Amino acid sequence: MVDEITQSTLPGATVVVADLDPVMGVNADMNGTFRLDKVPVGYHTIKVVMMGYEDLVRPNVLLNSGKELVLMLALREKLVQVKEVTITAELEKQKAINEMSLVSTRTFSVEETQKFAAAVNDPARMVSSFAGVLSTDDGNNNVSIRGNSPNGLQWRMEGVEIPSPNHFAFPGTAGGGVSILSAQLLSNSDFLTGAFNAEYGNALSGVFDLKLRKGNNEKNEFTFQANLLGLDVATEGPFSKNYNGSYLINYRYSTLTMITKFLDLGDAITDFQDLSFNLFLPTNKFGQFTIFGFGGLSSQDYEATKDSSKWEEEYERFTSDFVSNTGAVGITHSLRLSKKLFLRTAVVTSKFENKYKEKRLSDFYEFENREDSKTVNDRYLISTNLNYKVNARNVIKSGIVLSALKYSIYENSFDAEVDSMVTSLDIVNSTNSIQAYSTWMNRVTKKLTSQVGIHYIGLALNNSFSIEPRVSFSYDLSEQNTLSIGYGLHSQIQPLGIYFAEAMDSSGNIYRPNEKLELTKSHHFVFGYNQFLKPWLHFKVELYYQYLFDVPISTDTSNSFSVLNLRDGYYPEALTNDGLGNNYGLELSIEQFIHHDLYFLFSSSIYESKYRDNVGKWRNTLYNGNYTFTFTGGKEITTGSKFKNRIIGLNIKVIYAGGLRTTPIDVEKSMAEESTYYFEKQAFTGQNPAYFRTDIRISMKRNRPKATHILSLDVQNVTNQMNVFGDYFDVKSGKVKTYYQTPLIPILGYRIEF
Repeated sequence: MVDEITQSTLPGATVVVADLDPVMGVNADMNGTFRLDKVPVGYHTIKVVMMGYEDLVRPNVLLNSGKELVLMLALREKLVQVKEVTITAELEKQKAINEMSLVSTRTFSVEETQKFAAAVNDPARMVSSFAGVLSTDDGNNNVSIRGNSPNGLQWRMEGVEIPSPNHFAFPGTAGGGVSILSAQLLSNSDFLTGAFNAEYGNALSGVFDLKLRKGNNEKNEFTFQANLLGLDVATEGPFSKNYNGSYLINYRYSTLTMITKFLDLGDAITDFQDLSFNLFLPTNKFGQFTIFGFGGLSSQDYEATKDSSKWEEEYERFTSDFVSNTGAVGITHSLRLSKKLFLRTAVVTSKFENKYKEKRLSDFYEFENREDSKTVNDRYLISTNLNYKVNARNVIKSGIVLSALKYSIYENSFDAEVDSMVTSLDIVNSTNSIQAYSTWMNRVTKKLTSQVGIHYIGLALNNSFSIEPRVSFSYDLSEQNTLSIGYGLHSQIQPLGIYFAEAMDSSGNIYRPNEKLELTKSHHFVFGYNQFLKPWLHFKVELYYQYLFDVPISTDTSNSFSVLNLRDGYYPEALTNDGLGNNYGLELSIEQFIHHDLYFLFSSSIYESKYRDNVGKWRNTLYNGNYTFTFTGGKEITTGSKFKNRIIGLNIKVIYAGGLRTTPIDVEKSMAEESTYYFEKQAFTGQNPAYFRTDIRISMKRNRPKATHILSLDVQNVTNQMNVFGDYFDVKSGKVKTYYQTPLIPILGYRIEF
C-alpha cells in the first residue's frame, strides 16, 4: 500500500473484500503490506480506506485457486478532510493508471487480454475492440488509431520507450505477427489514443504504457500452457523466506508448422520463441530496484516449388528467408527522498534486427539473387523523473530522457535495367536524441482537475527539435457525469532509414536528400463526455480533431507518397516536409463491466483521414475506412456442484469496418517492368469492400484446491469471411489478382496454474 505520488508506504490502511457477506478485512502492517486468507475464488471488489486519503475501489478482481493474487495498490490524498463517502465500485474502472492522463486513455487488464475472443493474450489484438482503433491486417497486430498510420504508435514498458515487442516485425513498424509479451508478465496498463500529457513524447497516434507485475514474494507458483501455437511456461516466487524480493519469468516456444497441417496458411515454415522476466529487488536503505526484460527470436522460411509444371503464380518460383529478432533489458531504481519527493531512474538497452534474403528459381532451376537486406537498430537509454507533491492539490512531475541510437542499414536488390544486384544503401552510423518534460496537475476543486505541461524533443542528427505544450481538464458534473477536454502538440522522429536514402546529383556525387528532414508534428484536440448509466454500465463519447504538419512527402510531383501512408520499412527517395494531414471523428462506447457474470463493449467510430500531396491535392489516406463498429462481449456460467462447479466462458467479438483505401494498378507498366505499378494520380481513390469478422472463445475452467485448469478454444474469423487485403499484379499470368486476409483459425489450448 503506497501513496500514489511519493510511493511512500501507508501502514494502517484497511483493506476489505467488499462484495462478501460478511465482509472480510485486514489492516496493512508497518510496511504497508497485507494478506487476506481463505477468500473464495471468483470476481471480487477490493476496497481500501485510510484516514486522509480517498477510498480506493478495485472492482472485478479475479481470484483463481491455482495462484495467490498479488496486488499493488496506490492511494490518492484527499483535498479536504470530510466524513467517509461510499464510492460505487465500478466507477474506478474508467480511471487511468497514470493519474495525469485525463483524456483519451483506457485502462486494460490482464483478464481482458486473456478473455477477449481471439485476443490470444496479445494487448495489440485486444485493443481492436476499443473505439477509434482499427486492425489493418489479420495476419499481424498492427493497429491504426484515429486514421493514423500504425507507425505513429509507441510502446513503453516501466515508463520508458522500448522497441516494438512483437515477433515478425519490420523496420519502422510498431506491430508484428504476435506479441512477445505474455499476459503472465503484465499488470493493469494504460492505452492512450491522443492528446496525451507531457510525459509522453515521440508518438503521433497512441501509446501502450505497459506495467509489469511483481512475482509472488511468499510462495513459488507455476503456469503451463499448451495450444496449437506451441508451449508457454511461467514461474514466480520469492528469492528466500527472509527477503521481500521476487522473480517472475516466462518462456514460450511456438511454431505454426503444426497448425498449417490442418489449415491453408501458406507453405512457409514459421517459428518463434521468447523470454520475458521481471525481478523485484527491494532494499532497506537504498530504495527499490527492478531488473526487467524481454527477447524474441522469429523466422519464416519459404521454399520455391522446384517443378515448373506446378508454377501457377510468380511467387512460387521464389525462396525467401526472413528473420526478425528484438529485445530489451533494463534496470530501474526508485527512491523516496522525502515525504514529498520521489525519484525514479531507468537504464535500458534494446536491439532490433531484421534480415531478409530472396532468390528466384530460373527456368533452368538455378537460383538468382533478388534481395539481401539487413537492418539493425540499437538504443541505449537513460531516463529519470522526479515527482513532487506540493500538497494534496498540486503535483509536479518532471523528467529527462537521453537516448543513444546506433544503426546499420544494408540494402542490396536486383535491378532489372542492369540485370544484376545493386547495393542501394550501406550505412553504419549513430546519433542521439533528448527529451525533457514537466507537467503540473492541479486539483482545483473536488470537481475540477487540470493538467498543464510542456515537452521537448530533439534529434542530434540534424538538430531538429520540437517544443510542445500540453493541457487538459476534467470536470465532474456529478458522481456519474464527467466532461473532459485536452490539447497537445505532438511530434515523432522519422524511421531512421528515411534519413539515409541516397541519391546522385548532376555531377555524379552521392548525397542524402532526407538527412535534414524535420520531425512530423500534429495538433490534437479532444472533447469527451463520460456517464455511468448504472454503477456497472458506462457510456463515453469523444470528439477529436488532429492536424498534422511537417509531414514528409515525395519531391517528385508524379509521386503521391506521404509518410502518413507508410506501412513499414522506409521510403528510399527524396522527401520534403511540405505535407499536411488531418484526422477528425466521433467515437462512442457503451460498456458493461462484469455484472452478474456478463460483460460487453460496443464501440463505434465515424471518421475522416486525409493528407495533402506535393501538388496541393487533398486525398484519402490509406487508413481512411470512414467507420468502424465493434461488439465484444461474454458470459460466464457456473455449472454448480453436480458438475464440480466448472465455469463455462462464452465470448464473442464482431468487427464491421470500412475497407482500407486502394490505388488502381497500371497493368501496362506492370507488364513492362514485371512488377506491380500503380496509377499515382489516382492514389487511394478506390476502397476495399467493407471488412467483417467474427471471433469466438469458448472456455471451461475448474478451480481445484491447489490448481486452476482452463481448457479453451479461440476461433478467429469463425465464419471464414474472405476479407480483401489488396490487389497485386501477377507476372506469370499477366493479370491483376486479389490477395485475401487470414481465413478461419482455430486455436485449442490447455492451461494450468498451480
